[in-house]
Amino acid sequence: MKIGQETFVSISYTLTVEGQVADQATAEQPLEFVFGAGFLLPKFEENIAGLSVGDKYEFTLTPEEGYGEIIAEALVELPKDVFLVDGAVEEGLLVVGNQIPMSTQDGQRMLGIVTELLEESVKMNFNHPMAGKVLNFNGEIVGVREATEADMMPSGCGSSCGDGCGEGCNCGDGCGDDCGCGDDCDCEDKE
Repeated sequence: MKIGQETFVSISYTLTVEGQVADQATAEQPLEFVFGAGFLLPKFEENIAGLSVGDKYEFTLTPEEGYGEIIAEALVELPKDVFLVDGAVEEGLLVVGNQIPMSTQDGQRMLGIVTELLEESVKMNFNHPMAGKVLNFNGEIVGVREATEADMMPSGCGSSCGDGCGEGCNCGDGCGDDCGCGDDCDCEDKE
């Protein structure tokens, strides 16, 4: 069977960025997804479309094809008091390189990376960590089958939910309204 719309795909891959391995999945623990459901970058899917089990692939995505260029407006300086909870900043929170989930004033969720600590403020980068980077992928197709109805159900909270949400879903990092879990989700900040 070839990879196409609504097939359930298992792949191994290595992502190399700037000469360093940035991420990988093995044949024993592959990345699994429904092709065409929007889980992966469109250009990634375009490069593996039509492949079958055992086929190897290798391709490069430009920043425009990946996570976009770095947006200057997403590099911000915030006052340290933004990070106060009950009058104090959680120990170990404000460390260069830490990723901190935050919300805009209108409730939109975003992930920021601490880039610099100043006396009264914190410099944060809200660009995707791979923004502005060339992505080099290579790997192999491990499995391809027709997607089932269960495969098509939203996992909502991401990989921490395992086989999808429902009874027992407890996403430690929260998921808000976009969870897709319905009322069965026990996410800490489910609204």
